[in-house]
Amino acid sequence: MATQATSPKAAQSNKLWGYVPQAMDYILSAACLAMLGAMALAIWRGQDQLAQLPLTYPLHFGTLAIALALTPVLLLRAKGDKAHRVMGYVWIAAMVITAVDTFFIRDINDGNFSLIHLLSVLTLFVCWRIVSSARAGDHVAHRGHVRGIVIGALLVAGFFTFMFNRLFAIWIAM
Repeated sequence: MATQATSPKAAQSNKLWGYVPQAMDYILSAACLAMLGAMALAIWRGQDQLAQLPLTYPLHFGTLAIALALTPVLLLRAKGDKAHRVMGYVWIAAMVITAVDTFFIRDINDGNFSLIHLLSVLTLFVCWRIVSSARAGDHVAHRGHVRGIVIGALLVAGFFTFMFNRLFAIWIAM
């Protein structure tokens, strides 16, 4: 049985375009798009109050929108090319800015830090792990870290912003 030689160009093509997203990638992508839509609806309904909020809120909303919008693109398209890396760094920057921004949003706990701020610290750590695992070529760890942060920091934390009389819950109910 003869083996077929593959040219470097063909191998690169398989690396970029041979990727088949897994079911979890589709589920997370759909959930991120749903969360982005819910967030857009809440902001649209509360737009008259948006200008009255401190700058930390619109910054937080904007960086979250970037991360939520890029997540499906990054999960579902080819991996390993320059476009993936550039979009990945934009996504990481959005996540880091979002996490840092939360330290200036302290309305939940009478101006003090709350449990949600522990998630911000974890998010910063996981962002570092995402970049370091990608640079080391550890794609399994990279994928695991990305999925974990999408589930925990974007989806679960995002879900709770629509509950417990928080801003998005108030705006949606308007």
